[in-house]
Amino acid sequence: MVLQVIGAGFGRTGTLSLKVALERLGFGPCYHMIEVFPNPEAPAFWAAAARGEAVDWDRIFHGYRATVDWPACSYWRELAAHYPQAKVLLSVRDAGKWFESTRKTIFSDDHIGVLLKPDADPDMRAMMEKLYTRTFDDRGHDRAHATRVFNDHIAEVKAAIAPERLLVHDVKEGWGPLCRFLGVAEPETPFPRANTSDEWLQKHMPHVS
Repeated sequence: MVLQVIGAGFGRTGTLSLKVALERLGFGPCYHMIEVFPNPEAPAFWAAAARGEAVDWDRIFHGYRATVDWPACSYWRELAAHYPQAKVLLSVRDAGKWFESTRKTIFSDDHIGVLLKPDADPDMRAMMEKLYTRTFDDRGHDRAHATRVFNDHIAEVKAAIAPERLLVHDVKEGWGPLCRFLGVAEPETPFPRANTSDEWLQKHMPHVS
C-alpha cells in the first residue's frame, strides 16, 4: 500500500474533516497529526525529517493510503516526488478565519508554548520547531505575517503541482469536488465536520473558557 492522496494544506483548514471524508471514500487509513502522539516512533521520525536527515517515507506511511495536516504537509514537495502517482489535495479556507482558529487552538500560548519549552520532549520539540518556528519564523501570533505565510504556501503549491494532479478544496464545498477529483461516487451521508475550534478547546484545553 502506498499513499494515493497527499494533503498539502496547513492544519486548521478542515484537515480532520478531510481525514474522516477520505477514509469514508476508501482512502484510509489517513495520516494526520493525531496519528503522531500515540505512536512512540513517530516523533523521532519527524524530528529527523526536521533536521534534514534522510528519512524512509514508506516506513512512516506503511499501511496508509492518504495523509493530511501537519507534520506531513510540511513535506509536500518531498512526498509528491516520492509518490509520483499520488494526487495532491490542498485544503484552504479564508486566511483571516484560519489565523483566528490557530490563535485559539494550536498556536495559542498555552499550547505551542508548552510544546516548545526547553524541557519538552526533544523529538516533539524539533517537530514543532519545524512546524511553527521555521515555517512562521516564530511569528504565528502576528496576523499579517502568518496570513502572508499561509497565502504564500497556497500559491507555492499551486505553482509547483500540475493542475490535473491538484485539487484546491475548501471543506465548505462538500463531497462534489473531492469525489470528482478522486473518481469515486458521492456518499449519501453529509460531509463530515470535525474538530471545530470549540471542539478542539474542549478536548485539549478544557480549562479555557
